[in-house]
Amino acid sequence: MRKMILAMGTAATVAFATPAIAQQDSGLKDIVEAYWAYQLEQYPEFASSLGVDDPVGRVSDASLEAEDARVAKAKAWLAQLDAIDTASLSEDDKTNFGILRRSLAEQVEANSYGQRTINFTNRGGWHQNFASMQNNLPFRNAQDYRTYINRLKQYAKINEQSIAVANQALAGGYVQPCVSMEGYETSISGLITDNPEASRFYQPFLRKRPEAIDAVTFNALAEEAAGTITDIINPAVQKHLDWYNSDYAPNCATAPGISAQPGGAEYYDFRIRQMTTTAKSADEIHNIGVSEVARIRAEMVEVAKQAGYDTREAFIEHLRTDPKYYAKTPEELMEKVARVTKVIDGKMPSVIGKLARLPYGIKEIPAETAEGTTTAYYNPGSPDVGIAGFYYVNTSKLDQRPFWEIPALSVHEAVPGHHQQIALQQELDMPDFRKHGAFFTAFVEGWGLYSERLGIEMDLYDTPAKNMGRLSYEMWRACRLVVDTGIHSKGWSKQRAIDFMTDNTALSEANIEAEVNRYISWPGQALAYKMGELKIRELRGKATRELGDKFDLRAFHDVVLGQGAVPLDMLEDQVNRWIKATKAG
Repeated sequence: MRKMILAMGTAATVAFATPAIAQQDSGLKDIVEAYWAYQLEQYPEFASSLGVDDPVGRVSDASLEAEDARVAKAKAWLAQLDAIDTASLSEDDKTNFGILRRSLAEQVEANSYGQRTINFTNRGGWHQNFASMQNNLPFRNAQDYRTYINRLKQYAKINEQSIAVANQALAGGYVQPCVSMEGYETSISGLITDNPEASRFYQPFLRKRPEAIDAVTFNALAEEAAGTITDIINPAVQKHLDWYNSDYAPNCATAPGISAQPGGAEYYDFRIRQMTTTAKSADEIHNIGVSEVARIRAEMVEVAKQAGYDTREAFIEHLRTDPKYYAKTPEELMEKVARVTKVIDGKMPSVIGKLARLPYGIKEIPAETAEGTTTAYYNPGSPDVGIAGFYYVNTSKLDQRPFWEIPALSVHEAVPGHHQQIALQQELDMPDFRKHGAFFTAFVEGWGLYSERLGIEMDLYDTPAKNMGRLSYEMWRACRLVVDTGIHSKGWSKQRAIDFMTDNTALSEANIEAEVNRYISWPGQALAYKMGELKIRELRGKATRELGDKFDLRAFHDVVLGQGAVPLDMLEDQVNRWIKATKAG
């Protein structure tokens, strides 16, 4: 989830929504430009997704030595930043300074923990990332295809570097827990195909041939790609699979919590700060979660009564088991999603002033990862190279994908959630490192969860079943505060986490299993959603109270989204400035 304007908001909104860079402090400007140029050089696949041509087809260095070199650069930039007199900076430059400094400091700190060697989660790793690279690359001419093939030819090197890092994780005791990695090997084996033309790596050659390429050239490129898949990709993936089955899986960790690892408690504290952009402790977040669970549970009881059920448990059992709520084929589920997303699109102008220009589409999650991953996710597009954003839907285990979840799921992953926020960020007038590189999970996922609540204003939850779906999703994120801290700070077992989520949410058994595995293998990330959403709701409440009749919901949302992804304290500052300006007229 990463990174467009039809209707303008108020004048005050525009002032805070379009950061000016023309008057940027020259010292800060030099650092920002050097930093961004270095990011594009270090991550060439990402650069290509932004339209930077790379005839050679370079790939990112996955070794620890390369990361140490990047951290050394980060330390040098931090020293330069700290020499700047921030009091002389404009408000926009203070934001640029704060975001860059925070990003660099977190990069340096992250590299100080042994957990830096953990280079995959139960949701995927370098193999799946490489297979998905094509989703963000341009394929306009012969050179684009040549660049892609050149990258495919380097996969064996990436695989060797990544296994070497993971071997250091094994040696240091920084190993993923057994209980979260069941079935992970299929995400590797699923990439190996006897017929190279059936490989995910071959998919760009199944698209319509661009007019800029003649048939002879295109066929030759396709044949070379097929040979590369057979001779380089498949053997490397097989080596990865053999290593995982013989070396890694037998040595998986017995304890599910990160605190059981060397330095794990300190690392979890860092992850909390990094993911929530707050200074709250694990205990504080756990207690917030317990409180939110109780509040949402009471609301669920009321919705169950509206549906004619004496208890929430009886209504949830009905929702989980009635066949009318479940698709019989993947296509039926995708058609339901498509219908809901178009209804949502038509309601967007009622809640958002500035609409993203880049469109989005829907796709199915790849089969080899679907059964072990989440219900849906979003992949950003690129207006620079003509790639839409995509909302990926899980069509495995259809009896676990109820229709009543679709509205809440869609407003989160597509619009007004991730697609609107990220695609709009790509349009904003601000430094490129913020347009395309700033990703604060508490903001991005906080906005996604807040967007689920916006579905109330958009009249999407027009049945008790859909409203229970919304509440179940909010409960899911509240439970994350309890479960993630429970596992990684309080010694909870996987089963205790599953039991807690089963008791409080309406999620299916398969979803709960996949989610708990995710929390175990990706500490702290799941805390960002609810913490970010609570801050946005808090700021909306403050703006509503202080502005009274002057409060404009669409303008408020334009302000929240108008600086791109920012830490929560910076978000609070920008909303406070907007409130002050609006009061002053």
